[in-house]
Amino acid sequence: MRHALGIALLVLSLSMLGGCLEGLFFHPDSRHWGTPREAGLRAEDVTIAGPDAKRLHGWLLPAASPARGTVLHVHGNAANIGNHLPLVAWLPAAGWNVLLFDYRGFGKSEGKPSLDGVVADTRAALEWLRKRPGIDPARIVVVGQSLGGATALRVVADDRAQQPVRGLVVDSSFASYRGIAREAAGALKLVVAPLIAGLPGDASDPVTAARRITVPLLVMHGSADRMIDIADSKAIHDAAPGPRKQWFAVPGAGHLDAFMREDVRGTLIGWLNAL
Repeated sequence: MRHALGIALLVLSLSMLGGCLEGLFFHPDSRHWGTPREAGLRAEDVTIAGPDAKRLHGWLLPAASPARGTVLHVHGNAANIGNHLPLVAWLPAAGWNVLLFDYRGFGKSEGKPSLDGVVADTRAALEWLRKRPGIDPARIVVVGQSLGGATALRVVADDRAQQPVRGLVVDSSFASYRGIAREAAGALKLVVAPLIAGLPGDASDPVTAARRITVPLLVMHGSADRMIDIADSKAIHDAAPGPRKQWFAVPGAGHLDAFMREDVRGTLIGWLNAL
């Protein structure tokens, strides 16, 4: 009787957690982490019409010189754009406009995040950029980091615009939603297996999307990343077809450290300017 009750409680707990597991991918907040003005940058506060009538907040940073192109920055799973600003704040000085935006439920953006929802939000941000006066739609590069890399892969892989994006950069990302959940679960992966099965499957995985990428692709990952194994990014690179892809392992870099290093910035600018 007691054993049966224990099993029943476990099943109930798992069913309740089932709807929450996807939420574990997101750690948003509305905390003030800093603004472009505080960083000495020019910027425009913008509102993007997202799916389901949700309003998404962003910053458009103009290039300090005649723009070589525009970077759409798709950030990681935590905080908001204020926290991620330092990762791309150097790009305007290098001649690139930057659009940072918050997914639904992050910062000042409306709604509640979901894995498919942030893909839809990123698609909306890309379309907003394409229609923005003064932005050359033929010179847009998508840069996704961590969860943003997984999201960017899905958006670019399924983009059917007449004018495709100029290129895609994926930094410190994971290959599979269920795979990264199993890694995070560790010894409990068998217990939470029914919940993991509720996450997006192979068809939606970043590594699957990589097989459909037709634009120039740069995949990078820090060799000392303790959050996501570098093997995930290598699998993404290897899955992508064609000769227009490049693999860049960043020696000694931890998770999302690469963009803070001058040598990496130089490599990235060289890749962007060559597109």
